[in-house]
Amino acid sequence: MGPLSETQTFEAEHWRARALLNRWIFRGMLFSMGTIAVILHRVLPWKNVAWAFARLSARNLARLCGVRVHVHGLEHLDGPGPWIFAPNHQSNFDIAALLGHLPGQNRFVAKKELFAEPVLGTVLRTMGMIPVDRDNPLDAIERLNEAAAAGSSLVIFPEGTRSRDGQLLPFKKGPFIAAIHLKLPIVPVVCCGTSAVMPKGGYLSIVPGDVDVYIEPPIRTADLGYEDRNTLRDRVRAAIAARLAETQQRQP
Repeated sequence: MGPLSETQTFEAEHWRARALLNRWIFRGMLFSMGTIAVILHRVLPWKNVAWAFARLSARNLARLCGVRVHVHGLEHLDGPGPWIFAPNHQSNFDIAALLGHLPGQNRFVAKKELFAEPVLGTVLRTMGMIPVDRDNPLDAIERLNEAAAAGSSLVIFPEGTRSRDGQLLPFKKGPFIAAIHLKLPIVPVVCCGTSAVMPKGGYLSIVPGDVDVYIEPPIRTADLGYEDRNTLRDRVRAAIAARLAETQQRQP
């Protein structure tokens, strides 16, 4: 492979500069907007305003970083919820895309280690996000119960971690046990393109691009029991896998 042309070199430098700028935009918005959300939620307290501000900030983050988020399937949510959203997990940008574009005040379920970080942990706790302690799952169930009783939908990543190559990882059973226990419809959600705009290991680097979020039809759990957890898990994973395969086939 020969040396890059002047045009290619300029484009490469432009993308590196944009990624660096976006990194500082991301950090700046995380700290400044997080602080404002905490003030609105705790000090004033204007909880509904805080949530509207958080959603708007997530959308503005995408716009400022040159990321266009396209949402498909909102018509499948034919009621106010609450729901359990079960998205695939390609990158940290999944969270911004989902926070900004899923309807309602949604509580994300996250590993408890994130809550130990000074700024991020304060924002997560203030906004009612739910820490998961794998050594104490009953505590998580209690918190899920409280959120659902308050009318909040839940966002739980069934893979449990981000995929390094965009391929769908095995699903944990926890989200499906929770859905059956809470008797809430579970909604498969598919994030496409987030791994390209914010790769894992990129140290908060974001590059411009397009992200698609597909909301699939909800799956009822009201008539399911604990013995149906694996069937429910497989059904949700199949729906997400089918959508990912479809989007990959459309790519040039």
